[in-house]
Amino acid sequence: MSDLAEKVRQGDPDRHAATLAAPEDARERLWPLYAFNLEIARAPWLTQEPIIAEMRLQFWTDTLDGIGAGSQPRAHEVAEPLARVWRDAGLPVDLGHAMIAARRQDIGRSGFADTQALQHYLDATSGHLMWLAAMTLGAKPEAERVVRDMAHASGLANWFLAVPELKARNVPALPDDSDAAIQALAVQGLERLTRARQARAGVPAQAAPALLTGWQAGAVLRRAAANPALVRTGGLALSEFSRRGRLVLRALSGRW
Repeated sequence: MSDLAEKVRQGDPDRHAATLAAPEDARERLWPLYAFNLEIARAPWLTQEPIIAEMRLQFWTDTLDGIGAGSQPRAHEVAEPLARVWRDAGLPVDLGHAMIAARRQDIGRSGFADTQALQHYLDATSGHLMWLAAMTLGAKPEAERVVRDMAHASGLANWFLAVPELKARNVPALPDDSDAAIQALAVQGLERLTRARQARAGVPAQAAPALLTGWQAGAVLRRAAANPALVRTGGLALSEFSRRGRLVLRALSGRW
């Protein structure tokens, strides 16, 4: 296993597990993107000092600027392979910058003003990452809406799963954590998931591994819609058997 794969396995085990279902050459293109995402997602939480967190994110801002300028990548275990993947796939640097900007909000631990702000955050984090991954595997612009619908559902499910930990850190994870508000978000997420899966023919088969990372979304969102209190109490997670079983079934069928 490569160093990047191990890094993702330790820090983002669900995304790592999903990526193992991809062909080896696809994995090698996805690991750098997922490791980059892990680096910027962790940055605001590794320290209580905002200036240090900002410096960590600035490193990645500068790295992306260098990638865009075509300069020699920084000597870093993630930055160098990230530069190769980004340039080989011709990925838009502005999406990476938007991902970093979204993570800057986490530094302040201030939460979201309203549902629209949360949805924007999910689009700039989960949405941009899945679209970058899909483009890296050959997806064309006409597939973007499908990918982003899937990414929204996946990002929302993961956010719901993270709510108890965020609450423990005194972070207002949801703009409204009432049962009605949580249920409305979950239903909307399920609608977008359904729309994505109905249009899966618009995503080329070689890009499917990028969307398989959302394999838990449907089950998690259905549980949240049926019993919103589980989001607040931490009872939303699927069992290990259920999680792995769902991943295997979707990987074998190719129906993310």
